[in-house]
Amino acid sequence: MSTPNHFDIAALIRQAALEEILPRFRNVERHLKTDGSWLTEADLAMQARVQRELAARFPDIPFLGEEMGEDEQQHLMQHADSGLWILDPLDGTSNFAAGVPIFAPSLALICGGRVVLGVVFDVMRDECFSAAQGEGAWLNGSRLPPPTTDIPLGKTLACIDFKRLLPQLATRLALQAPYSSQRSIGSVALDWCWVAAGRFHIYLHGQQGLWDYAAGHLILEEAGGFSCTLDGERVFNNTLDKRSAICAGERRLFAAWTAWLKDHKG
Repeated sequence: MSTPNHFDIAALIRQAALEEILPRFRNVERHLKTDGSWLTEADLAMQARVQRELAARFPDIPFLGEEMGEDEQQHLMQHADSGLWILDPLDGTSNFAAGVPIFAPSLALICGGRVVLGVVFDVMRDECFSAAQGEGAWLNGSRLPPPTTDIPLGKTLACIDFKRLLPQLATRLALQAPYSSQRSIGSVALDWCWVAAGRFHIYLHGQQGLWDYAAGHLILEEAGGFSCTLDGERVFNNTLDKRSAICAGERRLFAAWTAWLKDHKG
């Protein structure tokens, strides 16, 4: 299978988001799913729109959306060798539902056990991050430079999701932070992209879904960044398993960050 042009897919996602997500912002009807997360009309409308448009353009590539049932998702993953679209129609739904302007649809293409294309669109900033395997990472059509930094770990700006970390590690980070300052923006897909863009220097998340991280993982990798799980494994493992993630924009900082976590995770 030849990989679709990531700029074309980025344009598709951007247009769909501007028409299906943006008009529904600040006028949100929401309800809780069985897993305790929020679902809005925008999630469903965006997923239906993207699934329809991808099917029209690429009828031979199946589609997996976050809002599908778990059995259907598992079946699709088991038959994904020849290609599978993975969509989070609205990563950061709780932000969206609360009126916080940080959320993004995230689309990845998996083929042969690898992520080969990724698009993340920051709706409120009109920023579209995209990447294809071996072609670099891009923001609104301009190539992202490697997110290098010459500052030490102690001076970094970190993106940390405390809620999903083991209590011992979360406590150590709160009491003995090795970084200068910390943020959490509520969108995993944008977390990865902001590391790729150099806005965050380091990143830690204890548990994220495939549709949350698949596109951002490729974007960071193609920008020249680094990542692994808390167990030192590759984050992407071609399953629906929840995965932890440690990230940094450049090799030296990644080594220092992973070493600190290894010594302090308990």
